[in-house]
Amino acid sequence: MTLARRAMADGLGTALLLAVVVGSGIMGERLSGGNDALALLANSLATGFALVALILAFAPRSGAHFNPVVTLAFACKGDFPRREIVPYIAAQFVGALVGVAAAHAMFDLSILQVGEKARFGMAQWWSEIVATFGLVFIVLSCDAKRAPYAVGGYIAAAYWFTASTSFANPAVTLARGFTATFSGIRPEDVAGFVLAQLIGAALALWADRIFFDGQKGAQ
Repeated sequence: MTLARRAMADGLGTALLLAVVVGSGIMGERLSGGNDALALLANSLATGFALVALILAFAPRSGAHFNPVVTLAFACKGDFPRREIVPYIAAQFVGALVGVAAAHAMFDLSILQVGEKARFGMAQWWSEIVATFGLVFIVLSCDAKRAPYAVGGYIAAAYWFTASTSFANPAVTLARGFTATFSGIRPEDVAGFVLAQLIGAALALWADRIFFDGQKGAQ
């Protein structure tokens, strides 16, 4: 596949991921009767299951990055051509925004929204460092057969053990700034999350080099 088609495929996968994240948040909130724990459970399970399916489907087509920090991590390790970073990341951001709009349309909501949920402070930023560190470290540690299940399981769990509910993805973070639903984030809080995610990804690359000497699938 050409670079354009691979980047478009990764953008499509990112769009479907955001449709799941935002859509399941809306549905969970509507059906939970005001119980945020039930809404979060629905949101986390849907996201984890969808990640497994999407990675399995898109890995042969684009590598199933769906995440700028994953693309950057692969490039830093030499497993992804650096000239392809910009097209992939651009497609991921565009796809994420399209996915949010698609979720709004499915629930007959206003397509253009602004996030209202405050996600600010050291606990939130530290949560994003930890969440992104774990995600990138898992991606770098697993082979193609194990990665879909490891990533899906980790993200579903990270919804619960992080105060931020584990965004762990700059494209996802920006796009969720454009939804006022359960999954949203205030636009002014996006930059802090993205910076924390970049730090977490850099720490994961450092840990991968120390513990596995850069070898994916180390035993």
